[in-house]
Formats: sequence, C-alpha cells, structure tokens
Amino acid sequence: MNVQIRSKDVTVHADTKAHIESAVEAFKKFQLDITTVNVNIETQKKGVSIEFDIHIAHAQPVVINQSDDDLHTAIDLAIDRASKALRRLHGKVTEKQATSIKDLETLDA
Repeated sequence: MNVQIRSKDVTVHADTKAHIESAVEAFKKFQLDITTVNVNIETQKKGVSIEFDIHIAHAQPVVINQSDDDLHTAIDLAIDRASKALRRLHGKVTEKQATSIKDLETLDA
C-alpha cells in the first residue's frame, strides 16, 4: 500500500505523520486490497481541511473530506469517517460472496 501525505500552508510534524500512517495501516484489517492512500492537508479560512483519497482495487475510490479548527481533531474525525466507510464497503463485499437464502432453499428441494 502506497501512502502519500501532502500539506499546503501547514507544517506537519513527524509525530502527526506517524499518527496518520499508523491509522492507514489499520485500514488493512478490512481486507479490501487498498492500493494507494493520498492524504491532503491544507489551511482554509476556518481552520484546516483534511482529505483522504483511498484507492481500492476493483472498486470506486473512497474520498473523505473533513474540516476543523484543530489539525489533530480534523485528522481523527477523518480517520473515523474513513474507517466507517471502509467497514461498510467491506460489509457489502462480504455479503455478495455469501450464499443467499434462495440458493439454500433450492439445494434442499
């Protein structure tokens, strides 16, 4: 998995980069074949904006935008939203692979 962290008009320290990278590594638990994660951090009029662009093989990319006054709060909220979106996508993928009730009824007959 390729992780790119870009910042515009914001100084991102090593501990903040490590926090983002550890959160992105935690995304592996969803087993979705994530190929690339682009993290864009920039300042706006009302604080800081974070964008997670998560590219998944054989699926549409997941894009999460989050704004807040505090950098660390924005990062944590974006990580939570990304985890929720990936969990939902994982649920959809695993439900498609499961056998349906109709298939079970035809096997019994």
